[in-house]
Amino acid sequence: MKLVIQRVIESNLTIDKKIFSSIGIGMVIFIGISANDNESVLNKIASKVSKLRIFNDEFGKMNKNINDINGEILLVSQFTLYADTKKGNRPSFIKAAKPENAIKIYNSFIKELQTYIKTKIKTGKFGADMKINLINDGPVTIILEN
Repeated sequence: MKLVIQRVIESNLTIDKKIFSSIGIGMVIFIGISANDNESVLNKIASKVSKLRIFNDEFGKMNKNINDINGEILLVSQFTLYADTKKGNRPSFIKAAKPENAIKIYNSFIKELQTYIKTKIKTGKFGADMKINLINDGPVTIILEN
């Protein structure tokens, strides 16, 4: 499992030119699920996300987590995080989980993460073509891999 976490001031996600989800201050998390992933790691990763101190305190130090600031999360499935570009110029996605397996893990991760996060987690739509606007804060981008 691979997560790309971006600290944002705000973000919105559109599907078919209509806003589907939007958040204020918080995190946009792109999640890639590999063919080897299973639900056994979800608790550990969800806990880690909730405890990441990537938000500034009153002294400008990254000392606060998402719950400390009452921040929001936009979670977006992104199989392209498992692109393999070693051969040729067209990425291969053979390392990504098959959609029928990935959606189960994705939905389980949403439930697991919600147990750690005070505010409601917003999401994209699994498998949809989405447009995501965000204002990156910092920029701060963290990659978590399991």
